[in-house]
Formats: sequence, C-alpha cells, structure tokens
Amino acid sequence: QVQLVESGGGLVQPGGSLRLSCAASGTIFSISNMGWYRQAPGKQRELVALVFLYGGTNVANSVKGRFTISRDDAKSTVYLQMNNLKPEDTAVYYCNADVRPTMAARPSPFWGQGTQVTVSA
Repeated sequence: QVQLVESGGGLVQPGGSLRLSCAASGTIFSISNMGWYRQAPGKQRELVALVFLYGGTNVANSVKGRFTISRDDAKSTVYLQMNNLKPEDTAVYYCNADVRPTMAARPSPFWGQGTQVTVSA
C-alpha cells in the first residue's frame, strides 16, 4: 500500500509564505508525476501545480510567479513553496502522485489526506 502524508499547512497573513511537503511511503517501485491540488469551500478541486518525472512543471495561472513546485526523488517527496499568499488561496491542499507499486503494475493515482491553508489578517 502507498501513503501520501502532507505537512506544512496553517494560518498565515496576506503576503506571507508557507511551504507544503508531501512524502510518499509504502510499496513504491517508481513515481512519475507529482502535484498539488486545492479545494476551497463550495468550489471544485482544482490543479495548483504539477512536476513531471524529469523536472518539467505546470503551474496554474492563478498562482504563477508566486508558487513553486519541486521534488526530491531520493525522499519520494514533493514540495510547494507558496509566497505572497492571498486570501483567495485559502483552501485544503491535496498532494497527488502517480505511483507504480511494483515493476509489473501500472501507475495509479494516490492522494494525501489534505492540509488546510488559511490566509487571513
């Protein structure tokens, strides 16, 4: 089984910064894409940023220039550095990873439990 555990959420004032981390553990042969999504109250879950196996990234326009995604494959961990946070960034942030548990298995998406980010004065 594969687990994704997020950390780093919390309450921050507008203009502040937070760094989210998500570590994958369990039976893992390889991890391809890793990413962050978020869901605000009353809204659908949306993509925030993706980082691909060989380092390319895809970042939502709403956070471009403020958020940076990165990964450390030695630690099976993905990070989201969030700067200049705005109240509209308030949401539960979810980690996602496409994981092959064994060499014979196809990649499957796994999700973390979510971490709350609240931006408020």
